[in-house]
Amino acid sequence: MTELLGRFKGITEDPGLSFAQKARYLSLEAENALPYPALDADTAKALSERVICDMYEGHAPFKPRYVMPDYSVVLEKGSAFLELDPATTLDEALNSLMIAYHHVPSVTNMPVFIGRLDDLLLRYCSDVSDEDLYKKLKLFWRYLDRVLPDAFMHANVGPSDNRVARTIMRIDAELKQIAPNLTFLWDPQVSSDEIFSQACQSIIECSKPHIANNPLHQPLFDEYGYGVASCYNVLPLCGGASTLTRINLREVARRSKDTTDFFENVLPKYIDLNFRLTEARIDHLFNKSGFFESFLVKEGWIQRDRFTAMYGVFAMAQCVNELQEKEGRSGQYGHDETANKLGHRISKVLFEAVDARPMENVWRGKAMLHSQAGLSDDDGCTPGVRIPYGSEPDPVTHVQALAEHHAYYPSGVSEILTLDETIENNPAALEQLVKGAFSLGFREFSANISNNDLVRITGYMVRLSDIEKFNECGGSRTNTTVLGAEAADKGKILERAPRVMSHELSPRYS
Repeated sequence: MTELLGRFKGITEDPGLSFAQKARYLSLEAENALPYPALDADTAKALSERVICDMYEGHAPFKPRYVMPDYSVVLEKGSAFLELDPATTLDEALNSLMIAYHHVPSVTNMPVFIGRLDDLLLRYCSDVSDEDLYKKLKLFWRYLDRVLPDAFMHANVGPSDNRVARTIMRIDAELKQIAPNLTFLWDPQVSSDEIFSQACQSIIECSKPHIANNPLHQPLFDEYGYGVASCYNVLPLCGGASTLTRINLREVARRSKDTTDFFENVLPKYIDLNFRLTEARIDHLFNKSGFFESFLVKEGWIQRDRFTAMYGVFAMAQCVNELQEKEGRSGQYGHDETANKLGHRISKVLFEAVDARPMENVWRGKAMLHSQAGLSDDDGCTPGVRIPYGSEPDPVTHVQALAEHHAYYPSGVSEILTLDETIENNPAALEQLVKGAFSLGFREFSANISNNDLVRITGYMVRLSDIEKFNECGGSRTNTTVLGAEAADKGKILERAPRVMSHELSPRYS
């Protein structure tokens, strides 16, 4: 108790935290003072050793990790709980969304998904001029960043070419805010060349949006469809994800005698233990927390049976390199065909294990494998299936090395390619790279541009200037700056190697 009170006191007296951040950290300390959901001894040991990981979601799961509401319900029907009438104008629709977002929980206590905005808002725009649409959405965009300053908040647009999607991407490129994050859902049968080009140009301007390969995602879902939330998390609309647990593949490899022992004994052991951890957390959420008695369920914003379990992995690169060394092979992940094929084999085995395991209180009865984008304190571990920072090959080789993994991660997998600023002179090269990556099976595409202040960390955005200010004064109005600063220090994310897309810097072509 003395130690706990000391932590409380330290939070309340921290000059680098805002009032809201102090309240958030105090609530986390209170939750984690409660007993953890009951775990067997083997699972508890694996968790304490961080071979498996609960993403620090808290000791008492009383809300899902990610909630993906069908916001059209509150716009079309209103809300008895919130005393909202159905929206009839764009102003009313935006106002209802701004109110609704404050009542949608997540692991961050802020909404991680704010909707497929063009689908939600287009019906209210018929009598709104282009100029007014721009003004209203720009105010809305600024509101989101200032009032919900968390870079895990995520909006979607596309795949159709429409006024709202174009205007949002224009505003996002102009304001260069860390929030909200943004994904453009691309479909060659639906998206025009013009809006695809605008999305790529926006990446050059502000490292946003993500681009999602809709033809690969959509068939995995039903009539409700899907949304992309937080960091590459592809989840059922009108539901979400109850929890995200993950396996540290590097630690699994370290505990293995060789590749045979890894596949036959050690990996299956930790796959099972991570399932036990996942099941314990979901049982508490569904059967003890009372969350599914909330107005969100009663009014139809979400449905109880549409929440999946995200089964995550990370440190694939370190795992493969560790196994290569045990086998006396020198080839490194991302650069060597044998190493890359070993990584693909691991992903396939993981996918088959997750697909074969039935689960209760999980959408369609099975978890969804996820290439997890990392935590700021994952010292020495590369997120998901990514190539270690600073060792990335040229962009085409980079894509080719990772493409086969994407088939195995239905709830999200992505790479961040850091491109040299000379891409500004050749945006068509970026368009070709995105389409080429999608043709090889990439589910999502993300890029940073080397001279941009706004950069992608693991999936969320941060401004380098904010990290600099944070390191000087120890505070920031945005919740995710501290994570970006820690990732820059421990995860070496700023060591990503910028790559030239064509020959702009080659003397032979100058």
